Amino acid sequence: MSDVMTPAGSAFEATPARRFTPKPARPAPASTLGLRGWIRQNMFSSAPNALVTLLGLWLVYVFVSAIVSWTLVNAVWEAASRRECLDQVGRGGACWPGVVAWIPNLIYGLYPKDQVWRINLAALVLVAWAIPLWLPRVRSKLAIGLSLVLLFPFFASYMFLGGEKGPVWSALIALGLAAFFWVMATSAAEIATGRSFGRLVVVALGAAGRSDAYRRRLHVAALLVLYVAALAVTASLSLSFVQTRLWGGLFLTVVISGFGIAFSLPAGIVLALGRRSRMPLISLLSTTFIELFRSVPLITILFMFNTMLPLFLPAGVEVNQLVRAIVAVCLFASAYMAEIIRGGLQAIPRGQYEAASAMGLGFWQATGLVIMPQALKIMIPNIVGNFIGLFKDTTLVSIVGLFDLLSMARAVGEDTRWLGLFLEPFFFITMIYFVVCFSMSQYSLNLENRLSAGQRR
Repeated sequence: MSDVMTPAGSAFEATPARRFTPKPARPAPASTLGLRGWIRQNMFSSAPNALVTLLGLWLVYVFVSAIVSWTLVNAVWEAASRRECLDQVGRGGACWPGVVAWIPNLIYGLYPKDQVWRINLAALVLVAWAIPLWLPRVRSKLAIGLSLVLLFPFFASYMFLGGEKGPVWSALIALGLAAFFWVMATSAAEIATGRSFGRLVVVALGAAGRSDAYRRRLHVAALLVLYVAALAVTASLSLSFVQTRLWGGLFLTVVISGFGIAFSLPAGIVLALGRRSRMPLISLLSTTFIELFRSVPLITILFMFNTMLPLFLPAGVEVNQLVRAIVAVCLFASAYMAEIIRGGLQAIPRGQYEAASAMGLGFWQATGLVIMPQALKIMIPNIVGNFIGLFKDTTLVSIVGLFDLLSMARAVGEDTRWLGLFLEPFFFITMIYFVVCFSMSQYSLNLENRLSAGQRR
């Protein structure tokens, strides 16, 4: 059969077929090739690849061997002063006795040693409060997470600061302690029986067949019992006052960065929604705040709050230096977080908004149930990256007179016994920063994979 002839230039004129260029195949995983096959394919597949692999292995060997030799092999572990360290090893090894002697100060600053148990107890409460967030049988994760962010600071602040408790302050401390009791009771109930704490109370009292209003009253009564128990514990708790100028080291770094992280995410969500608002005044105020704090370095904001803020306060009103630094860090972090959240909101397809509207959801329902969860999943790497940067940027508070981890490491070399010992303390705190930041990064990757946020759409 002869080919069908078409007029030249017509719409049906045959066009030459495009040449198909196959995409390069991805390397097969080690589970299918075996370890030797994977190494051969990915590291020694060609002469240049093998050369780069050998060069990289040699550089890693040189670097690791030098670090191990300095930190372990040639290091001095027992000495009374830095002069004695130098007499034993010269300058070819590390002098760790000075760092060991200063570890309490590197962790707690100048906090009274007989009161350090308060920091340790608050840290244990924090860990116990956060553990249910990783347990699969616990279903009240959202409520537990919100209580951790909003109510734990009340309990922790009194444990750290101490002093006299007024009626309002006692009520807030008891509220944080009652929330901890509720988290423990809820977690235990959901793990053991699969029921929430309120449901378990209703069943235990034999009121499962009663009306919903009656069961809600029982639930509220159970919460009031927890709060009364927390008030009793708070009333019997009396701690001595510890001035914030004695706070320092890793403890102060975690406090400042913890407040910044806990405040920046909800504040960033509010600012991002405000900037996208159709109300001109709200959008203008949100945009002005974001651009103002994003256009100024953090060090400038710290100086402003430390030196200029007291000038605008009424006579006799004084704000603690630590509070000024925390407020400055929180506002600065919120501005950057707002832009991260706004980027996630803009990445959501328009069809999601239309689908939520077609289901009859209002603005806040659509935002909270449909839009914001997707935006937060998309922005997990950027959000955690901002948290990591905030944790490291807390070293800037040293310029306003706060003895954070970096300042305490610098103070080791100013001690008369260890005069000039700077490299070892800095190496030690570098490892602390690396462990904390690497842990946050790995948790971000695991959370992203678990929520399938990294899959290509």
